[in-house]
Amino acid sequence: MSFLAIDIGNTRLKWAQYASPQPGAAVLAHGAAFLETIDGLADGDWKGLVSPHEVLGCNVAGDAVRRRVEEQLELWDVSPRWVVSSAKAGGVTNGYDNPGRLGADRFVAQVGARWHVLNSGNARPSLVVMIGTAVTVDALDAEGRFLGGLILPGHGIMLRALEAGTAGLRVPTGEVVDFPTNTSDGLTSGGTFAITGAIERLHRHLASRCGEAPITIVTGGAGWKVVPHLGVPHNLIDSLLFDGLLVLESHRLAL
Repeated sequence: MSFLAIDIGNTRLKWAQYASPQPGAAVLAHGAAFLETIDGLADGDWKGLVSPHEVLGCNVAGDAVRRRVEEQLELWDVSPRWVVSSAKAGGVTNGYDNPGRLGADRFVAQVGARWHVLNSGNARPSLVVMIGTAVTVDALDAEGRFLGGLILPGHGIMLRALEAGTAGLRVPTGEVVDFPTNTSDGLTSGGTFAITGAIERLHRHLASRCGEAPITIVTGGAGWKVVPHLGVPHNLIDSLLFDGLLVLESHRLAL
């Protein structure tokens, strides 16, 4: 009973086919495509796949992109389903003021993180960090209740905003250093420390709220650039959203 998980972000679509819809299932195939190229999936990366029995996706790129992906999925006789954030699912209780307004990717990542925490055998609080086009930092207590989270621009957005709003400033590539002495390093270090500073601040808030340090789980396409400079213990889990989709699908089938 193969299962296809799809994660549509602001820049790329990532996908993975699993042998079964269970957390920890064997990966049969996986890949990624920039949104500009997804119209070729059916004749490209997906053409050689075994027809999946179920398809579950997470989409934050809007309805037009979702419809383009659904057209590619017509390759198989299967109807995709798309995650909509709810008040409670996958071991997570959604504390957003309006639970349905929480971004589907944030909700799925929280579900994946909760599974990893429980699978470790210690139900601790967790900090769920996604670093991509945007950055989100979400706090869950030891019972899996989502307490709230931060949203801030990713590196690229920060640099483009500075370029657009500052006369004569261009966006070079620099290094992350403690005391930058040139513009390139100042921009790169500033963006990195803005992100790590937000993560570390919410880490302190959550530890104070719950009385113990949280497990920090990081995911996202730009996570590898940031985590070397993060001053709290952390786990980088590239598959976090896929893990969340597997959990949600397994819970649905168990009902």
